[in-house]
Amino acid sequence: MDNLPICLAFVLVALAAGQIGHYFTLARLPLISGFLFTGILAGPYVLNFISFETVEKLVFVDQLSLAFIAFAAGNELYLKELRKRYHSILWVTLCIIIGTFTLGCTAVFLLADYIPFMREMPPLGRFAVAMLAGAILIARSPSSVIAVVNELRARGPFTQTVLGVTMASDVVVIVLFAISSSVADALFTGLGFSPKLLVVLGIELTLSLVFSYGLARLLQYVLSLRVEGWIKTGLILLSGYSIFIISAMVRTITHDKLPFDILLEPLLVCMAGSFIATNYSDYRAEFRKILQEIGPAVYVVFFTLTGASLALDILALMLPVALGLVVIRLAGIFIGSFSGGMLAGDSMQHNRISWMTYITQAGVGLGLAKQVAGEFPEWGSAFAALMIAVIIINQLLGPVLCKWAIHRVGEAYPITDDKDFGTLRTTIIFGMERQSIALARKLASQGWSVKIAVFSKDFIEENVPPDVEIVCIDDLSKEVFQQLGVENVHTIVALLSDEDNYRICQVSNDHFGARNLIVRLQDRANFDSFNNMFATVVDSGSALVSLLDQFVRSPGAVSLLLGMEVNQEVEDIDVLNPDLHGLPLRDLALPLDTLVLSVKRNNQVLISHGYTQLEIGDRVTVVGSPKSLKEVLLKFSG
Repeated sequence: MDNLPICLAFVLVALAAGQIGHYFTLARLPLISGFLFTGILAGPYVLNFISFETVEKLVFVDQLSLAFIAFAAGNELYLKELRKRYHSILWVTLCIIIGTFTLGCTAVFLLADYIPFMREMPPLGRFAVAMLAGAILIARSPSSVIAVVNELRARGPFTQTVLGVTMASDVVVIVLFAISSSVADALFTGLGFSPKLLVVLGIELTLSLVFSYGLARLLQYVLSLRVEGWIKTGLILLSGYSIFIISAMVRTITHDKLPFDILLEPLLVCMAGSFIATNYSDYRAEFRKILQEIGPAVYVVFFTLTGASLALDILALMLPVALGLVVIRLAGIFIGSFSGGMLAGDSMQHNRISWMTYITQAGVGLGLAKQVAGEFPEWGSAFAALMIAVIIINQLLGPVLCKWAIHRVGEAYPITDDKDFGTLRTTIIFGMERQSIALARKLASQGWSVKIAVFSKDFIEENVPPDVEIVCIDDLSKEVFQQLGVENVHTIVALLSDEDNYRICQVSNDHFGARNLIVRLQDRANFDSFNNMFATVVDSGSALVSLLDQFVRSPGAVSLLLGMEVNQEVEDIDVLNPDLHGLPLRDLALPLDTLVLSVKRNNQVLISHGYTQLEIGDRVTVVGSPKSLKEVLLKFSG
């Protein structure tokens, strides 16, 4: 109860941080910069709303947040989605880790005389700190990169490699940090370099894997419970927090009973447990949903508390060293990404600029820095201040360069981009009447590029939407279709006479091959003729009867399909991404508010299920919110 006022006061500061963070985004700064700034402002060095004592009492909040960050890192590494880029991801990740870790360790060791808390350390102590710093310099920020990719609607092999390397790096860094932390603990407790050290490391890693498997089984059990979502969320966070408690207990017991300490790295256990639960259970989607829902709140709390606990006096002294480490880290990333890309056989254009996408740092790096502060209280706070300064600089610089690099390789398709996925959302409507104008207005409001082609004698200016292009034509020849740009059109809608509509289908099939032909039928006797032209035929009379019949028997489904439900739409999306070929629907990491209704293949409609495997050229019918459908379009069109 004594801590209740402290928690309430911190909640108020965190709420303010959430608002301030959004103002930072308006200035094109990272969201977490606003959270850190608020924490610094409210911390003991400025306004003292959060005192040193408060920071110490809120350590459990730190541990809950760190457990979540480790869960999120493990959940992001979904092997089935990265299988087509394993080769590039493996080489680039390996080379960046070697380059960054080697240069980082060397730089920190050589700069020890310029780092206040390292000046009095013996060589072995300096080496231990250098190893910890080198490990943290490897860390990336999957959340920052994913945010940039979503903002740009980026797609392609370069983007896939970037995402894969970023997520794989965070997995490796936690393992490497666990080893470095164990080595540092052994060196500072006098164990030194000896065969005993290797035995201790082996015991620690083995126990970590055992606890990881146990945690994964616990997560699966929690996810399988038929209880309210907030109960599952609380149990998941508590399961992660329990790892920190167990780790502390193991260290205390071994310190008292054994001649050496056993240090279980909680972040490694949580990350590995999350990885196992994500890749080897049936609860990946629900686990991902829970992590996405609580992520924003956890990040606000964690980064705000991190800002409040930042030792500004030490940070001011070490800012020049932090800038030097940023430069060293950039050099290591460039050498590693370039050499890794060369070994993987990637494009030289990609190799020259890919380093720009690997700069971002945030959650995992900050979590590891704060972990050092807790494990080595004598000098850990000063170390954390130095590393947090490096991370903040990288986080300010990284997203800007990441955006530029993705634009440079041509894999960015933002909303304002005229290409807008090329031919995927373009249509030409032949015929000027109320139905064509209404259809054009509806499609334009959903982001489609629409032209209405009309014979000059039929052109009427009134009621035409301003964002719809009207093109007057004199005939339906191949030359006119070329002027209309039919070769770049996804869908043609023919609302003319049956004779003219048949001519439209004929010219399109013979010379252009539009992906989707829709014809309004005038005479039922012509149905077979249009069907043989691979056109989708709409018979006004029978369509109305069928629609009314469906409204009687299944009103909810019809309302959904007709777009009458709020924030729910249905869209057909072509599968063009070769990396999805042969992948079952159940293995796709689609937005959680979408559902695949059917798959059309070779003019046959397949009622989809989790084991339906996608093939290039499939047309998939998906229902979901407009925002989520754009994400699906991005994934399928790669």
